[in-house]
Amino acid sequence: MAQKPKIALIISSTRETRFADKPAEWLFAKMQARSDFDSEILDLRDFNLPFFNEAASNLWVESQDPNAKRWQQALARFDGYIFLVAEYNRSMTGALKNALDQAYVEWVRKPMAAFGYGSIGAARAIEHLRTSAIELQMHPCRFGVHIGGSDFFKVHPLGQNGPISEIEQVIAPATEAMFDDVVWWASALRAARLEVAADD
Repeated sequence: MAQKPKIALIISSTRETRFADKPAEWLFAKMQARSDFDSEILDLRDFNLPFFNEAASNLWVESQDPNAKRWQQALARFDGYIFLVAEYNRSMTGALKNALDQAYVEWVRKPMAAFGYGSIGAARAIEHLRTSAIELQMHPCRFGVHIGGSDFFKVHPLGQNGPISEIEQVIAPATEAMFDDVVWWASALRAARLEVAADD
C-alpha cells in the first residue's frame, strides 16, 4: 500500500493581531478529517526567519543561518503545501515572500494550493504567490479557496466576527476540491521524484 502524502498547512501571517488563527483552525480540522493524506501546521511565527541574507539560494549554496536550515528541514518532510494567505497591499505578506526565498530545493516538484482571505479573497496575493511558486518549480494547483466580500466580514473581527461555520456551506466545496487536487498531484509528483532518484 502506498504511503499517504504529507501536506503542510503554512500559516503566512505573523502579526500579533492576525486573523489567520480562525481560518487555520477550521481548515486544519478539515485536513485532519481526510483519510487520504497526513497533515501538519507550519506556522511562520515559529521559525524566526531573518531577512534573506545568504550568498545565494540553497539551490546553489548551502544556507548558513540556522533558522533558515531549520525551515528547510521542516519543509523537506512534506509532499505538498497549502498556504493560508492574507493580502497586504495587493500582495502576499513580507513574511511569506521571505519564507519562500529561504528555501528552494525543498519546494521543487511539489504541489501547492492556497486558502486566502480578505476583501477580495486574497486573489491578488495568491496570484503573486503562484508566480513565485512557479519560479521555485512548484506545481500550483487549479483549485483554491477565497473568503472575500460579505463572507469575509461575517467572520472577521472588523465585521460580525462570527465563526467560520457560518460560511462553511459557501467554502466547503472549494476546500474539498482543493484537497483532492493537492493529494492527486502530491502522489503523482512523489512517485515521479522517486523514479528519478532510483534512476540516478
